[in-house]
Amino acid sequence: MARILGIDPGSRLTGFGIIDETATGYKYVASGCLRIKGDKFPVRLKQIFAGISDIVEEYQPTEMAIEQVFMHKNADSALKLGQARGAAICAVQLFDIPVFEYAARQVKQAVVGNGSADKLQVQQMVRILLGLSGELQIDASDALGISLCHSNFQQTQRRLSRVVIS
Repeated sequence: MARILGIDPGSRLTGFGIIDETATGYKYVASGCLRIKGDKFPVRLKQIFAGISDIVEEYQPTEMAIEQVFMHKNADSALKLGQARGAAICAVQLFDIPVFEYAARQVKQAVVGNGSADKLQVQQMVRILLGLSGELQIDASDALGISLCHSNFQQTQRRLSRVVIS
């Protein structure tokens, strides 16, 4: 089974969530946020890279799932988000971990059943699906949602690969 690292990238706050796939479903491993400090953007990218590298070394994930960049009103924000994603992806690539990307709508559909769900709905369903209680930061719950989405997608792919078409 896989250990999945989900990343919700951001240039100031990057969420991470790690789950294990089990024979009966999922098991929560860890989650949290990297709080990125400083005004110089290259320094922030270095912190993302180093923080994700530390997480990979500590938890040894076998796969990584990350949210795709979407274009919103502010092009500068989208570019910074893309660079934050790049720093996280490069960090896991040092460890030869395969990377999978999902659109925000895919994640919401997989976790909540509604591609237009809001962050609080995702947070609540992540808690339910993983049997968590207590506080869960929004960025961490988004990252766990990305992990869950990837797990669901991979399980479906494995089932489909066993289907024999005659």
